[in-house]
Amino acid sequence: MGCHKMTSYIRINNNKIYYSDCGKGEVVVLLHGYLESLEIWSRFSDELSDKFRVISFDIPGHGKSENVADRHSMRELAEIINFALKKLDIKRCFMLGHSMGGYLTLMFHNMFPEMLSGFSLFHSHPFKDTKITINKRFREIEFVKQGKKDLIAKFNIPNAFATDNINKFRTEIEFAKSIALKTTEKGIIANLYAMMNRPDLSESLAKTQIPFLYVAGKKDNYIDFKTVVPKIKLPENSELHVLEKTGHMGFIEEKKEAIIIISQFITTRLK
Repeated sequence: MGCHKMTSYIRINNNKIYYSDCGKGEVVVLLHGYLESLEIWSRFSDELSDKFRVISFDIPGHGKSENVADRHSMRELAEIINFALKKLDIKRCFMLGHSMGGYLTLMFHNMFPEMLSGFSLFHSHPFKDTKITINKRFREIEFVKQGKKDLIAKFNIPNAFATDNINKFRTEIEFAKSIALKTTEKGIIANLYAMMNRPDLSESLAKTQIPFLYVAGKKDNYIDFKTVVPKIKLPENSELHVLEKTGHMGFIEEKKEAIIIISQFITTRLK
């Protein structure tokens, strides 16, 4: 049975936060992106759990985890993940965040650095939203309020894959769309607010002493490889890996390569 199928929940202030937990060894925490859930990691987490103990969370408002407010903040979400890890008796972990999960990972690093043996941004970045992005998020909120969340899923999900990978990953795109369509209106809106109101954490990242892994997709339609990635000031103890054939979904588009990168980083850098 796959990792993601063995889900349990932790109750935090009367809210259920769902997670999966399998494998043994160094703890690796996976935080999914916007319109995703822990299910998105299914094959990836199964393979990673051959070497490590892999814990994936449904971020509040996504997957089966309940909203904790009408408008979430990254700080509030980081506190919930920290509380959940404490409940699971995790002293330290390697945290990997995809896209929105990367924003959450950075906030977690900012607030609870002692909990991290290392961390990774996977198709994400440390900057706050631009005005253009904030306007786009407000438009998505309007779409959701008008009952049109299916339109967001139909556009955003295929666009997350490299344009020339769309035919190859048709099944995976449909699976990702089905996850997006199950996300509640309330959950989408709450997490759009969390993203648009998050602070710039680029200096916090640049100064960290904790081992850091940055994974970028050469063909990412959301985080432009040529303009965004060069702006990131990487800390001293870090590695940058570029997935050449990947858009925004490296753990699907180049799964084997991504698992090798992460496994090697954990086994060599976190001693």
